[in-house]
Amino acid sequence: MIKSILDKFNTDKEVSQDEIVKLLDSDDNLLFEYADECRKKYVGGEVHLRGLIEFSNICKNTCKYCGLNCFNKKLERYRLSEDEIIDFAKKGFEYGYKTIVLQSGEDSYFTQDRMVRIIKEIKKMDVALTLSLGEKSYEEYKAYKEAGADRYLIRIETTDVNLYHEMHPKMSYEKRIECLKNLQKLGYETGSGCLVGLPNQTIESLAKDILFFKENNFDMIGIGPYIPHPETPLWTGTDTQKDKEKRFNLSLRVMAGGRLVLKNINIPATTAMETINPKGRIIALQSGANVVMPNITEGEYRRKYEIYPDKICINDYPAHCRNCIESKITSIGRTISKDYGFRNN
Repeated sequence: MIKSILDKFNTDKEVSQDEIVKLLDSDDNLLFEYADECRKKYVGGEVHLRGLIEFSNICKNTCKYCGLNCFNKKLERYRLSEDEIIDFAKKGFEYGYKTIVLQSGEDSYFTQDRMVRIIKEIKKMDVALTLSLGEKSYEEYKAYKEAGADRYLIRIETTDVNLYHEMHPKMSYEKRIECLKNLQKLGYETGSGCLVGLPNQTIESLAKDILFFKENNFDMIGIGPYIPHPETPLWTGTDTQKDKEKRFNLSLRVMAGGRLVLKNINIPATTAMETINPKGRIIALQSGANVVMPNITEGEYRRKYEIYPDKICINDYPAHCRNCIESKITSIGRTISKDYGFRNN
């Protein structure tokens, strides 16, 4: 049954939601083999490294799963200066990264003018630039694109509208969709993705997420396991290793399904996967992923950008992270890409 569904991905036949549900609900590892073969065929053996700068953990939102939520009074907040952000980007370029990723909470301090200045300075370097700044107006997205930004990542998190509104108080699912459409209209390489293992999330809704990614033909999807944070409304007081492993395995299946459906897109092996499983990113790279985003933020900021607890590498230096991940990638016979990692490259 599972093999016959997987074989459909190699034909022109459409795979149904029910068939995707069967793939996600199975424990058959054949899914990962097919996803890995699909990755080889459509994007090759190179792994794209993207240097991540987490430049502010200040956020106006109340997302129930996120440690940066504005009601978390125990989190020590920070924001980098424009000069610090640009300096970290320069160091990332010197480490050999061909893409720099700027990520933050939704911090109103970083106005359109400030972000345009930062983008223009970073684009003087020989790098592609990805932004992950949350929901902005069409005019802001347009200004960032005109300043030189190449990509934008804004995850839908879940396409179950009721669950979305439960997880995102005072936010709008329709607004999220509008942002994604605006980014595509403006010509960004657009990334989305989902969080796997949220309370009350169903296998059916995860299958719908995958079909949503296909329908919108996103250039990148980030799939990560939900990791409960003690300073969020969703915290129950316990999170067993068995629960973590279940979310890890399901995340891996959703990621592999995304590869088979969208074929030539970029899919990161997320840090959250390795937070749960010490070999998480390598397992993901062997199950359909082709991107890794090492953190190039320096110092105490790594610890303070606590979307979820126990994040890996918070005490490492960026140079060490670069060498460490390169060693892991080459150990499985893959190579580090020397290009900018645009889709279809």
